Amino acid sequence: MRLALTGRQVEVTPDIRRMVEKKAARLARVLGARAVSGQVELRLEKYRHVVELHVHVRGGHILKGRAVATSWDEAAALAVDRLVQQGQRLKGKWQERKRLATPIKRATAEPPDRTVDVRRIVRARRYPVRTMTLDEAARIIGPNPDAFVVFRNADSDALSVMFRRKDGDIGLIEPEP
Repeated sequence: MRLALTGRQVEVTPDIRRMVEKKAARLARVLGARAVSGQVELRLEKYRHVVELHVHVRGGHILKGRAVATSWDEAAALAVDRLVQQGQRLKGKWQERKRLATPIKRATAEPPDRTVDVRRIVRARRYPVRTMTLDEAARIIGPNPDAFVVFRNADSDALSVMFRRKDGDIGLIEPEP
């Protein structure tokens, strides 16, 4: 972060410049590369030391801090403290926005917070229900792990569903007589 120091009725000595840069390094740790530049104004009003800091951050944000104390060191520390608080608040907002942009896979995997669960019904395909025996239906299913067959049982003339179970066996759903 580039710092421009200005002294109003104060001569900016190398010691004051080092002290302000050291204090501003704390703000640079919070914002990282997002802090573009900063202007520091040092003013002496009677016995009061006034430090005003303006830091330009990417995204058009400007952080402002003003502190009044009896020494330059104390005033600079207070001004930087105010900017650090603003920077942490801004950084938290950036992180919240990133969290909201979750991938679709993760968003659907998490359970919804709402009490009403609204599901969408998607028609997969239509096919005729044929009459067949249990052995014929088992041959049609094959090795596919998520296959199923809806058929009319030749023995009972009832609508039945045969499916492949997770353990590899074949399951049969028949209506009660």
